[in-house]
Amino acid sequence: MLTKIKLGISACLLGEKVRFDGGHKLDRFITDTLGKYVEFVPVCPEVECGLGIPREAMHLVAAPDGPRLVTVRTGLDHTERLLTWARKRVVELEQEELCGFIFKSDSPSSGMERVKVYAGQGVAAKTGVGLFAREFMRHFPLLPAEEEGRLHDPGLRENFLERLFTMQRWRDTLALGSKPGHLVEFHTRHKLLIMSHSPKHYQTLGKLVAQMKELPLAKICEQYQSLLMEALRLKTTCSKNVNVLLHVLGYFKKNLSSTEKEELLQIINDYRQGYIPLIVPITLLNHFVRKYDQAYLKSQYYLDPHPLELKLRNHV
Repeated sequence: MLTKIKLGISACLLGEKVRFDGGHKLDRFITDTLGKYVEFVPVCPEVECGLGIPREAMHLVAAPDGPRLVTVRTGLDHTERLLTWARKRVVELEQEELCGFIFKSDSPSSGMERVKVYAGQGVAAKTGVGLFAREFMRHFPLLPAEEEGRLHDPGLRENFLERLFTMQRWRDTLALGSKPGHLVEFHTRHKLLIMSHSPKHYQTLGKLVAQMKELPLAKICEQYQSLLMEALRLKTTCSKNVNVLLHVLGYFKKNLSSTEKEELLQIINDYRQGYIPLIVPITLLNHFVRKYDQAYLKSQYYLDPHPLELKLRNHV
């Protein structure tokens, strides 16, 4: 990948001292590991809308027209102030061409889900969404979004970063210009990746690409992007991966010796049983791709969707 991926992020996760108490929430995986591949665009809603550092802590309070952003001790309502800023900020962020966003969990401004909403007598329900996070996801419904806390889950981390790298490749494809061949090549290289998330979307997207002579290319691309990101939001499962692995095996039916085929089937079965992670059968398949010079599989992002150094398939 020639250019770094532009990724929006809650500024405190980069170590910026912007929290209400003057502190930060530095996340080393984000800065030290993921940071090698992305260009961060930090955002701190509270500071950018004009609140100071330090400042009084705030939380969401239940109201008939939706949760309000209220200071904990003095009860000042900053809802309209933050929302006015947020609606302007998301429009500004269009110029950044972001491929995704990592939010700070539990934040009344940036929490993506399960943020505490307080009712009477201090009772709280984890039903809220941070005010800025809500505006961002509403304005950019197709962009991958996640919280730093959920990124500690190997499956969620792999899913989010797979979407992030795919979004960058899609943007790179669009930048090449409006030519049918570019869309065909993108789809061809992502077929198995899409299949691993949703066989249904795999079929739908294939039919959409086949309609290029019947519909304007711009309309095809718009529908394709929407369906692509919808598909990738669906998490892969062991059974869906096994289906793709066996599909890949079919490309070697004239190449593999009986011993090699038996070895690969055993490793796929070990993965199915949960004894080994996905990286093991993927590594062996990549070995056979190189050994037998399988041109079609060399181009498949399913076998190499993100940098190996991220170790995303070592635990799924």
